[in-house]
Amino acid sequence: QVQLVESGGGLVQAGGSLRLSCAASGWIFSINGMGWYRQAPGKQRELVAVITSGGSPYYADSVKGRFTISRDNAKNTAYLQMNNLKPEDTADYYCNAGIRPIRPFTAGDYWGQGTQVTVSS
Repeated sequence: QVQLVESGGGLVQAGGSLRLSCAASGWIFSINGMGWYRQAPGKQRELVAVITSGGSPYYADSVKGRFTISRDNAKNTAYLQMNNLKPEDTADYYCNAGIRPIRPFTAGDYWGQGTQVTVSS
């Protein structure tokens, strides 16, 4: 069974840094795009950053210049390096990936369980 597991969240002061990881496991044939979303209390889930299978990144305007998304295809893992964190970055962060399992051979959209990031002022 395919699953995504996030790690790396926590409490940090404004201006600090955190690195999130998202590891895909299971019988995986291929992974297309991987991305990070976040959801703050009382708000809708929003896109933070995505990266294609070829390594091309896309960022939300609110995180450009501060966050960097990357991936290690050999490890089926995506990362989100977050620098110069602000209190408004406080949210639950979710990993998302388009994955085609070996069996059943049907591509689908997978989500992790989320990891909490809290930035204090």
